[in-house]
Amino acid sequence: MKIIADRQIYKVEEVFSDLGAVTVIPSNRINRELLSDADILLVRSVTQVNASLLEGTPVKFVASASIGVDHVDPEYLRENNIGFAHAPGSSADSVAEYVAAALLEVCVKSGRRPDELKLGIIGAGNVGSRVCRIATALGMECILNDPPKRVLTGNEIYRPLEEVLEQSDIISLHVPLISSRTNTTCHMVGREFVSRMKQGAALINTSRGRVIDEKSFKTVCSRLGIIVLDVFEKEPAISVETLRLADIATPHIAGYSADGKLRGTDMIYRSAGAFFFKDVAWNLEKCELHNQKYTIDLRASKIPIYDAVRRAYSIMRDDEQFRHIYSVPREEQVKFFESLRANYPQRLEFSHFTAALGERHSDAAEVLRELRFEVSIPISA
Repeated sequence: MKIIADRQIYKVEEVFSDLGAVTVIPSNRINRELLSDADILLVRSVTQVNASLLEGTPVKFVASASIGVDHVDPEYLRENNIGFAHAPGSSADSVAEYVAAALLEVCVKSGRRPDELKLGIIGAGNVGSRVCRIATALGMECILNDPPKRVLTGNEIYRPLEEVLEQSDIISLHVPLISSRTNTTCHMVGREFVSRMKQGAALINTSRGRVIDEKSFKTVCSRLGIIVLDVFEKEPAISVETLRLADIATPHIAGYSADGKLRGTDMIYRSAGAFFFKDVAWNLEKCELHNQKYTIDLRASKIPIYDAVRRAYSIMRDDEQFRHIYSVPREEQVKFFESLRANYPQRLEFSHFTAALGERHSDAAEVLRELRFEVSIPISA
């Protein structure tokens, strides 16, 4: 089989080589002509998958190494008997750990302890549920909002949006992009949403850029405290003005851990194998990345939880690199934004790290285990 793949899909040649001949190309070169003799198309969320791309091609299977599917026309694929798969949940741990880093920075910048703060989580799916677990381990009280889950389960744990906004010191967004009249999330955050939030509350968005109506948001965001943005409304042509409003900003890389990207590739690989009734040979657990382990010495640390997270993943380093866009000419900013994502350095999830703690760090040890760190602590004689 002939496989056309976005070259930014992590290790795609290595993983898919046993299923066919893999040709990797930049996303902006994926077009109908290129697919004239292709059997499989592998994309990311930047490629629109619809009739304009696929009409008249022999493509039998499409996969997107992404959580979301708002770039795909599922009706067209069904009508034309084209198989489809994506990677829901593949980067959930990566995003949740990014949010953990953001939450600790919010605590430092606001001068408040985690157990003094209430976190409102909008969207309690793969990512939101993990963020809840992490935030609870840190000592925060979590308030959840998820209207579809409230209807489905009838569970009172899912609270009305107004209640979450009024009570939360931090709001973290984890919703899919939905433009329908029911439970729409497109532009859900604007003047009205922010005006209902607590004065000085923090806002974190790692979901989709278009969840925030930036034009409306800019008029009221001054009443907020710390703003953390990983996504922007008009990516990759982001508004530098919006970027300047954020206390912490990153170029849509919350889900860019090497682990998350590798899981995404593995998920679509196995789906492709199942679709074509092919045995798959590549094994995620035998990958070199899977077995990389490192130790963080925290025996002398006075703030071991913060130091462990910061040394495993420095969100502020990503923020610093992103801010270099200010010095880039306007006509080059799209290319700069895309290059930051395309050349993002390897980032490992917390499970790759062992936190070496001192005897006095027993409380921190329990928290770090909940954050998926391995923990080494001396046992008293």
